[in-house]
Amino acid sequence: MKKHVIRIVGGDYRRTPIPVVDGLGLRPTPDRVRETLYNWLQHLWGGNFADKRVLDLFAGTGALGFEAASRGAAHVQMVENNPQAIAALRALRTKLGANSVRIHAGEAQMVIDRLNATPFDLILLDPPFGQGWLDKLWSQIADALAPQGLLYVESEAPVFPPPEFETLRQGKAGNVHFHLLQFAALQKIDNNR
Repeated sequence: MKKHVIRIVGGDYRRTPIPVVDGLGLRPTPDRVRETLYNWLQHLWGGNFADKRVLDLFAGTGALGFEAASRGAAHVQMVENNPQAIAALRALRTKLGANSVRIHAGEAQMVIDRLNATPFDLILLDPPFGQGWLDKLWSQIADALAPQGLLYVESEAPVFPPPEFETLRQGKAGNVHFHLLQFAALQKIDNNR
């Protein structure tokens, strides 16, 4: 039986194969959807990824995070709890010499609390479907994002974010809904000006 493989679609690591390990809830983002997301980001960031901090919270194959690293993101933090997937992520990072990529073994909800000392410019959120992860993580995501930071979400249904998030773009591919949201932290009014 042939192993399923996807490929990095753009940047320095373009066309690099990413093996897909068997894992419960592991559902790699299709090439077409990743290409759409990174076209959106290219437009919004003016092609400048060099100063961006990215968190791939349910990394799985690492396809979303490696796409950011391939385009020159300064720091890509991947979080995964499947041991087989973690081993594959580390092997690919080594093969690519992707020094901007850090891989953290652990459960998303526990890890995100430890990582928010320096906020992220982009959080990639593609959790297993049907487990209510987004509802569990909204407040932690807001704490981990920089002001005007972006949140990419894949889900089995349309996403209706809390008021501090604005939907910038959205699409659907097969049974997957994907959204790009912007965090607009409610600013405190300074009466001393």
